[in-house]
Amino acid sequence: MKRMSGFPAVHLIAVLFVLSSITRSDVLAVADDFAVARQQVLDLGSLTETPRVFETDETDGDLRAIYFEALPWQGKPTRVFAWLGIPENTTGKLPGVVLVHGGGGTAFKEWVEKWNSHGFAAISIAVEGQTDKRAEDRKGWQRHSWAGPQRDGIYGDSANPLKDQWMYHAVADTGLANTLLRSLPEVDSENVGVAGISWGGVITSTVIGIDTRFRFAIPTYGCGHLFNAGNQYGRALGNNELYKRVWDPVVRMDRVNMPVQWLSWPGDQHFPLDCQAACYQAAPGPHLVTLIPGMKHGHGAGWNPPDSYAFAQSIIDDGKPWCQQTIATLDGDEVQVTFESTKPFDKASLVWTADDGVTGDREWTSSSAVLSRSGDEWTVSASLPPQATAWFVNANSGKLTASSDFQERRK
Repeated sequence: MKRMSGFPAVHLIAVLFVLSSITRSDVLAVADDFAVARQQVLDLGSLTETPRVFETDETDGDLRAIYFEALPWQGKPTRVFAWLGIPENTTGKLPGVVLVHGGGGTAFKEWVEKWNSHGFAAISIAVEGQTDKRAEDRKGWQRHSWAGPQRDGIYGDSANPLKDQWMYHAVADTGLANTLLRSLPEVDSENVGVAGISWGGVITSTVIGIDTRFRFAIPTYGCGHLFNAGNQYGRALGNNELYKRVWDPVVRMDRVNMPVQWLSWPGDQHFPLDCQAACYQAAPGPHLVTLIPGMKHGHGAGWNPPDSYAFAQSIIDDGKPWCQQTIATLDGDEVQVTFESTKPFDKASLVWTADDGVTGDREWTSSSAVLSRSGDEWTVSASLPPQATAWFVNANSGKLTASSDFQERRK
């Protein structure tokens, strides 16, 4: 055998031996394993039997703290702690929303109150086996006696059996909360949505391809397609085949027909805008992108803007987002985006960057844009600086923001 430069023949023989030992049957077996796992995940969409509820003696006005029965973990029964709020209503059944916290969070009572104030029944769930009471060291939350798994980094438990993994249980908990909320006599079972912040946004992005009963979805910050992100997510998931083939929300995004609002901001360092765009571009259902400059990353930052509540109400009232992009073009350096909106706009801007890399690490600039109207159609026009590498346009209706799809200049 002729020796290859810098590669001893004996090493080449060893490599060829290993390659020859990998048969077509081995490849098919691996593919079959992923197919089985994907089906097990899809089966979580059939959790339609109302879970058993365990009341506590903790209440706050119209809110009450409960536990509900969840899937067993490592052979042990589990429960989920939650805050449930049903606002008073005299005109019929209420729409509802399931709320999923992010890293370091819990079942936030304040979040339920905010949705209640907008006329929605709401259930905020704790998806890591915790309550909303601080641990003794004040660094986390107290775990209860019926806890399931906790999140292990960024899919750090991928080597565990699928049904023992945290994401499996987080998705199941979200679907069971949907079933529970839909079962309440005060709630309109056809108008229950889901909203999640940060890791809760990842869960939301995942569950909407599994539990298609949700009327609307609002993933805030969190998204899928993270395996090639230029940050900690890409480093953790670049070689994680289970994530790529089973857990990545994009795997099932073609099943997402409900309206989705993708809520974030250009400076988010955790979930890049191109990863978010890969999700909404893969979903056949209508979407509204809302990118708020200066929003920051956090639970309060995620639930305080009025945008999520206005989006949800537009779905309940009209069956579609209050605003949708219809056309987006770039002709030379001239950007033009047309929106169809039920609300009037009062200003618009071009948001762009000349930097490369993770979108959250780039410097973003807002430039003036021209806003024109024809009936319910609004067109935003602007000149894109020649050095721009990425951009989107924003149109504002009072405190509400509608953004175009995120765009990058092709190299």
